[in-house]
Amino acid sequence: MNWRIVEDAILKAREEGKFNNLPGAGKPLPKDELEHVPADIRMAVRILKNSGYDEEAMFVQREMTELGGRLKSAPEEDKSELEQAYNQQMRKMNSLLSKKGVRTNSSAFRQYSRQVNDRLKWD
Repeated sequence: MNWRIVEDAILKAREEGKFNNLPGAGKPLPKDELEHVPADIRMAVRILKNSGYDEEAMFVQREMTELGGRLKSAPEEDKSELEQAYNQQMRKMNSLLSKKGVRTNSSAFRQYSRQVNDRLKWD
């Protein structure tokens, strides 16, 4: 794409004053409502929220956030169980995304999908 065309259009609009008196001018941007969500799932939660999975996605996100916090401070002997619970929530999140047609890169979800497919195969 020729970015010069875009830049010229922006400069022209600025010179014509089309950017003057915009709502919120000079004010800070609003806080990201998902800033408390771990970075590795933030985009997934945003996609789910925008796709109408608000309640379920928020529940899964809260569970993952809580488990993530507990994992960071847990003694070594408790981490395995917490990691399993976290991965279970990640599978739920990926399942929600999959139902919406969003492709995921989660190896845990791919492994879980293979296990389900293997069990459902007709011999």
